[in-house]
Amino acid sequence: MEVPNNKNAVESNRQAWNDSARHHQDSPEWQALLTEVAQADFSCLDDTLRGLLEQVGVDGKDVVQLCCNNGRESLSLFALGARSVVGIDQSSAFLEQARELNKRSPHNAEFIEADIHHLPESLRARFDVALITIGVFGWMPDIGEFFRHVASTLKPGGQLVIYETHPFLEMVDPEAEDPFRLASSYFREEPFVQEEPIVYVGKVEQPAAKSYWFAHTLGAIFTAALEAGLTITHFKEYPHSNREEAYDQYQNREAQMPMCFTWVGVKS
Repeated sequence: MEVPNNKNAVESNRQAWNDSARHHQDSPEWQALLTEVAQADFSCLDDTLRGLLEQVGVDGKDVVQLCCNNGRESLSLFALGARSVVGIDQSSAFLEQARELNKRSPHNAEFIEADIHHLPESLRARFDVALITIGVFGWMPDIGEFFRHVASTLKPGGQLVIYETHPFLEMVDPEAEDPFRLASSYFREEPFVQEEPIVYVGKVEQPAAKSYWFAHTLGAIFTAALEAGLTITHFKEYPHSNREEAYDQYQNREAQMPMCFTWVGVKS
């Protein structure tokens, strides 16, 4: 398989996400979201992430969400008392949705279009808390470079909060004939490639820009964070899925695999 260089992979992923946005906007979930976000206490965060953010403390803090998608999680941070919220994403189409939600919200977040690898100088050392949630790491060709840019947004003593899919799940294919057979190496180096639109439920059978999904081991993630000047203060693995519904079949097994994790690092 021909693997593009990192710059081309990031650009192709941007195009794929821009194409994906319209498919998500056609869903019943989007229509419900337009109504729900108008509530002052709106939150789409699950108990795991909400509990961690309460523990870290975002009340009265300046918070940034990197790779915010349509901004629903960014807007949820106001229910936890955030003083200001900035959402960053490279997909202009999803940011249009974020700004639509922002108009309907009683709160006011700021949404900025930027590739994580080329952040505006105005974001440097600006935030008390940075947030990364489900399905961000896989779009990053170089996890070390990614962490360096994320860490640059934090003030000294600022905290990076992560709630991500466990890399163990990259080893299985929930749609395979035998979904419990290991389908890929934990140490896989080449990306997974998709040529259909990126959707969370089912598939859309039409062409789209290629998207490249990169697997990163826990070792690579921890090393990248440490090299970016972050001191790890929390790490916990969970047996529940925070990924697409197809992965729910791996829950509640006698031989239970790790399915997601939370992680906190402090900028020194």
